[in-house]
Amino acid sequence: MVNRVACALLVWLWAVPFVSAQTTETTPPPSPPAQQEPVQAAEASPQRSFISSLVHQLGSDVKHIPRRNSVYWLAAGTALALAVHPADDEINARLVGSDFADTFFTPGKVLGASPFVLSAAAATYIVGRAHNQPRVKHLGMDLIGSTILAEGLTQLIKVAVRRDRPIHPDGSKNPGYSFPSGHATVTFAAATVLQQHLGWKAAVPTYLVATYVAMSRLHDNRHFASDVAFGATDGIIIGRAVTWHGRHFYAMPTMVPRGAGLMVSLTP
Repeated sequence: MVNRVACALLVWLWAVPFVSAQTTETTPPPSPPAQQEPVQAAEASPQRSFISSLVHQLGSDVKHIPRRNSVYWLAAGTALALAVHPADDEINARLVGSDFADTFFTPGKVLGASPFVLSAAAATYIVGRAHNQPRVKHLGMDLIGSTILAEGLTQLIKVAVRRDRPIHPDGSKNPGYSFPSGHATVTFAAATVLQQHLGWKAAVPTYLVATYVAMSRLHDNRHFASDVAFGATDGIIIGRAVTWHGRHFYAMPTMVPRGAGLMVSLTP
């Protein structure tokens, strides 16, 4: 397990700065502002398209993952994964085999799936854009970005570490790789984005849902406890990086001569 975690750390520490460097090299420098009257410039600037906004944000988010704060979280998550690793099989055995548990944990497979979380994030963005609600739109964009980054980083680590999934009680094997848990990474990333946008009151229910999803993967015998511990840590790091640029939508009305107004805003 120590070798697997070490491999995951190497992939994590290599992949993020590499993608960040590639993004920095390929991003063209901003063009100088046009010399026009303030009101005319505001009216003439077109709204950035969804794809352009998403690409721009993903590039910015990747650059903000390798921070000192991320190293602290990564160290804590690695220590937790190593600590629970000896009890991986025992923990799964305690969560498997109960009819009540089968019923209780069934929704977790769907709630933590990337398509479900991405659909909910896209719906949030669409509602915010359709109803001209910048804060809702901003939240939706951050959720989309966190889901994409969480899924991408998870798959990269899975291929590098190549840890087999738990074996079913009947001896059959689950296809695919186990470390880290994609469901845990995606849901904890989304929970962190919601907490950063909506405050501590949103943290309790969102992290409870993320924990429930992580436990459902143990019950379904798809992951070990060390998988979900490391995945949850990755999700928190990604969620904090995605919201680094600003948790909320900020807008400041600025008055200009002759009774006109100019809205200066920061949106994704």
